[in-house]
Amino acid sequence: MTLTIPNWLLITGGIGQIFTALIYPYIRHKVFDWYTDVKKLKPLNQEIAKTYGRYIQGLNFSFGCITILIPENLKNQTELAIAITSLIAIYWVGKVITQIAYYPMYDIPKKRIFKLGSYFMNCLFTLFATIYTLLAIYNCIGFFNL
Repeated sequence: MTLTIPNWLLITGGIGQIFTALIYPYIRHKVFDWYTDVKKLKPLNQEIAKTYGRYIQGLNFSFGCITILIPENLKNQTELAIAITSLIAIYWVGKVITQIAYYPMYDIPKKRIFKLGSYFMNCLFTLFATIYTLLAIYNCIGFFNL
């Protein structure tokens, strides 16, 4: 069996990751009222929380750009392709696990758009985890001649 991962699928994943980076501030502000909660922290902790939020946003955007700009390099079965695709896969698998394990304990606002948005975002996160896990496996199979 030969596994083929089309570029259009990678590009779709890349666009989706850039979308998550761009929508992230809206979700923090409108859905979770995050800034109100952050203001309750000590000043240093406020900056740490904001910094981690920017890290998440930056990683999502960067992973999307890498995927859109060099999809062939992400599936060329080299050590670097294995490393990058494995990193991105672990990132998104971890995100999906976190969503399942922890987020159901919390209520999101009851507006229909937020409920639909949460389903959409969870589907995106699962898509990203699937794409990059398959890509990492594909690279490993080719590199190690499995």
